[in-house]
Amino acid sequence: MTASYRTCLRGLGLLRQSPLSNKFVGASTANVYMSIRGCSTAKVKTGIVMMNMGGPSVPEETGPFLKKLFQDEDIIDLGGGKAQELLGDFVSYRRTPKITKQYEEIGGSPIRKWTEYQGVEMCKLLDKMRPESAPHKAYTAFRYANPPTEEALAEMKKDGVEHAVAFSQFPQWSCTTSGSSMNELWRQLKRLDMMDEFKWSLIDRWPIHDGFIDAVTKRMAEKLLEYDEETREKFVFIFSAHSVPMKVVEKGDHYITEVAATVNKVMETFSGKVSAGEIPGVAQTNQYVMAWQSKVGFLPWMVPNTGSAIKELGKKGTRNVMVIPIAFTSDHIETLFEIGIEYAEEAEEVGIQNFCFTEGMNGSEVFIRALADIVSNHLDKKKNHSPQYKRKCLTCIKPLCRTLNNPMY
Repeated sequence: MTASYRTCLRGLGLLRQSPLSNKFVGASTANVYMSIRGCSTAKVKTGIVMMNMGGPSVPEETGPFLKKLFQDEDIIDLGGGKAQELLGDFVSYRRTPKITKQYEEIGGSPIRKWTEYQGVEMCKLLDKMRPESAPHKAYTAFRYANPPTEEALAEMKKDGVEHAVAFSQFPQWSCTTSGSSMNELWRQLKRLDMMDEFKWSLIDRWPIHDGFIDAVTKRMAEKLLEYDEETREKFVFIFSAHSVPMKVVEKGDHYITEVAATVNKVMETFSGKVSAGEIPGVAQTNQYVMAWQSKVGFLPWMVPNTGSAIKELGKKGTRNVMVIPIAFTSDHIETLFEIGIEYAEEAEEVGIQNFCFTEGMNGSEVFIRALADIVSNHLDKKKNHSPQYKRKCLTCIKPLCRTLNNPMY
C-alpha cells in the first residue's frame, strides 16, 4: 500500500495503526475498495447514477423516509402543493410507528448496501469492457433515503465527472418511481446551479434485457432445487410487483405493460430451461399468475392483490407456492417483511404447505454482469435515452416529466 493511499484511508477512518504491533489494520475489503476509488486523484470520465427509492438503513430513519415519500405527488397524489405537504406529513406521522416495527424485524433495509455493492462490482467490469470510457464510478442516489440525489451530485462534481448516466434501478418504467427520481434529479441540478456541470444520458428502462431475465430465472431455479424433485413441478409461481393506483394506470403509465413483458420473457426463458432438462424434477413448465402488492390507502389500485392471490390458490387446493418479486431488484421491506413474513403467515392459514420467495438480485454475479452490459450497450449506442422516454402519459401536464438536461448526444 502506497503512503498516499495509507494517508487517505486513515483520514477516512478505514485504517489505523495498532498500538501493539505498529501494523496498519483496516476495514473490510469491500469498504476499503470503495474508499480507495474515492481517494483516486484521476477524474471520473463516466459517472453512473444508481437511482432508486431507497429505504431506512436503520429503523430510526423510517419517519423522515415516509414523510418524503408521502409528500411526493409523483408517487402518491394527495392533491399536490400545500395539501400534499400537509396530508403527507399527517399520513407519514400516523404510519411511522407501525412501519418502524417492520424495519426493526428485518434489521433495517439492505437496499443501500446492495446498491453500493452492485455499483462497485459493475464498474470493475465496465473498466475492463470499455477502457475508452473509463474510469467509471457509481453514485447511489435515493429518492427518499440516504444518500439523497444532491449528495451524489456533489460527489460527482468533486470527482470531475464528464459524462453522467442516470441509471434507473427500476427495470420497468413508471412515473411513480423512475419518473419521480428523474424529476428530482432535474430539480436538484437547478437548485444547486449545476445545470451545465455534466453531460447527461439516461437508462430509463430495461424490462426484457437478457441478462436481467437470466438472473431472475436463475433465482427461480435455485429456489426450486431446495425442494424434493417430486415437489418442484407442483409449485405455482406468483410474479409479484409493487402495485400502483388505478388513476396512474388510467393516465397511460407504461408500468403495467412493461411488468407483463418481463413476466412473459421470464416464463419463455424458464420454459426453455425446462425443455432442455436443466431443472431436475421439472418436466413440464410450472403454472403462474401475476399479482400486485403494497397497496396504500382506500383508493382503487391495480389488482389482483398478491395476498388475495395466495389465499385463493390455497382455497383451491394449491399446496406449493413460490412468490417471485419481479419489479424489485434488491431485497427490502416489500420482500423481506411483506412477502417473507406477512404473506407466509397468510399462506399457512389457507393450507399452503410449501411457501417460499426468491431472493433479490442482491449480490448475484449474473445480475451484476447484466447491469454492466446494460450500461455498456447504452454507451455504445450513443443515444440519450430510450425511444419511449419522451412519450408522456396521456393526461400529463407536469413540466419536468420526460425532460433531459444538457444532453450528451
